[in-house]
Amino acid sequence: MNEVVGRDDLLLLTLDTLRYDVAVELAAAGRLPNLAAHLPGGTWERRHAPGNFTYASHQAMFAGFLPTPASPGQHPRLFAARFAGSETTAGRTFVFDTPDLVSGLAARGYRTVCVGGVGFFNKQGALGDVLPRLFQESHWEPEFSVASPTSFEAQVAQAEKTVAELPSHQRLFLFLNVSALHQPNWFHQPGATRETGDNRATHAAALEYVDRHIGRLFAAMSSRRRCFAIVCSDHGTAYGDDGYTGHRLGHDCVWTVPYSHFFLEPTV
Repeated sequence: MNEVVGRDDLLLLTLDTLRYDVAVELAAAGRLPNLAAHLPGGTWERRHAPGNFTYASHQAMFAGFLPTPASPGQHPRLFAARFAGSETTAGRTFVFDTPDLVSGLAARGYRTVCVGGVGFFNKQGALGDVLPRLFQESHWEPEFSVASPTSFEAQVAQAEKTVAELPSHQRLFLFLNVSALHQPNWFHQPGATRETGDNRATHAAALEYVDRHIGRLFAAMSSRRRCFAIVCSDHGTAYGDDGYTGHRLGHDCVWTVPYSHFFLEPTV
């Protein structure tokens, strides 16, 4: 990452609430053609989330604690704050001296931009402003929210606008929190109704919706130079698993998340 930072643009895309099992099933079935084309080997990596709901998980990720590989052992991190005794900071880790990765990248000359999604990014109250305030520039509109059936398209349009307005020499760190997977998601499945509610099938339909539009985001982020992209979930969610519903709880379907990182090669 010490070679990447300062050379490439950076994208952190969190597919909020996405379950690992659903992501894997859809990739294996060929239902995520645009995402799978970039996943190494066409598959997701199984990891453990650093938190079991959005606020906790993103606070950890912005401190450099991305989802951890789901296997025993020490796993060197891509990013880490300088911290005495850290056992996961390696020679290839990008180490920053600020309290969080966002300001650490800003100190290296990056323009840091947040495109919010779920309520913790809506800037409508003190709590909803904590995470966006880490960034030099942040955006949230009702059209980006969990209640919008076209949320991801609106978020991508904002990302495209951000990229288009940047000077060509300016490095960019774009964070985008995808809200489409979060409940309510029933409106992404044809024939579903508010009364029937959300389930694994509507969750899967929401991921297919994201896949249909993600090519625009990847194209924008690679339109100026190579981009290093991290795509992952911040936590999963339960749909009746062992009697549980939702997240902010300690079930495996919440703690286990899909993860991938890869380069988006420039399109010019």
